Amino acid sequence: MTPTLIFDIETIPDTDGLRVLLDLPADTSAEDVANIAFHQRRQSHGHDFLPLQQHRVVAISCALREGDNFRVWTLGTPDAPEAEIIQRFFDGIEKYTPNLVSWNGGGFDLPVLHYRSLIHGVVAPRYWDMGDDDRDFKWNNYISRYHNRHLDLMDLLALYQGRANAPLDQIAQLCGFPGKLGMDGSKVWDAYKNGQIDAIRNYCETDVANTYLVYLRFQLMRGALTAETYASEIQLVRDTLGGYGGEHWQEFLQAWK
Repeated sequence: MTPTLIFDIETIPDTDGLRVLLDLPADTSAEDVANIAFHQRRQSHGHDFLPLQQHRVVAISCALREGDNFRVWTLGTPDAPEAEIIQRFFDGIEKYTPNLVSWNGGGFDLPVLHYRSLIHGVVAPRYWDMGDDDRDFKWNNYISRYHNRHLDLMDLLALYQGRANAPLDQIAQLCGFPGKLGMDGSKVWDAYKNGQIDAIRNYCETDVANTYLVYLRFQLMRGALTAETYASEIQLVRDTLGGYGGEHWQEFLQAWK
């Protein structure tokens, strides 16, 4: 059976890049650079969500379902360079050729990874294969929206209509799963400035777990899982997370009634 890899990224403003784009002095602090960028974005667009190419990846978390095993982890060490963790992500695709599952991965995570890979010179031939090296990838690859190697669950459930998109947190909670626990994407920059990279990585991991649980419910809905196999998969997730012992997993399990 093809492995399934669920993924999520967390980002902060790329203050080094913004310093160049905004032509700011080299000694302008990262916080000042970000505040200037946020202000300009609010002035021009009415919100401070920066363009995707102006984000820097600080965490990539994954859940891998392969064979009889399920595991959740965050790539690299907390102080690993951005280029290293992005290369690790694409090296995993090179190794496993998994089916990817995300929530808004087509609208955010993957485009950000594309831009940052371009900047850092990350190499990812398997991911970018559209039939040049493997004929099967002409008809089913990671790039095309309607192919199966990457399932953006939010995009599919909304029938590819942006106005129908729903947030993962609400869908997870409505399905009886924990949802977000005390942090969301809007708080990542402040957490990073306060040196809370471990909290960011933990949050990213719980987002991956929520995504996988919603994906299992989707597989049940579409008939790919029976009630029995769905229950078995759910128990595997519970047992795996219970064995990790981290505080964020204990909180996650307590919220999962």
